[in-house]
Amino acid sequence: MEKGGIVLGQIVRSKAGRDRGAHFVVVGFEKEQYLYIADGDLRKVDRPKKKKTKHLAKTGIVLTEVAEKLKSGKKVTNAELRKNLRDFGS
Repeated sequence: MEKGGIVLGQIVRSKAGRDRGAHFVVVGFEKEQYLYIADGDLRKVDRPKKKKTKHLAKTGIVLTEVAEKLKSGKKVTNAELRKNLRDFGS
């Protein structure tokens, strides 16, 4: 699944809002212009943030394990997101 060049499991950076500069993982899509993002810390997987695609910058890094779990409907843990984002350097 892809929206505006952004795919499930991709790391994105927030360009606007209070969370500007923070990195998140795309965990879902809604309608035409919205994505659901989570970081496993302030924004948990079970309560992701809904954000417009124009307020996010692509990083080009896709977490393949997370993407596969999301596509198959398996549970992604908050610890998994935190670890991957920490390894990314965010």
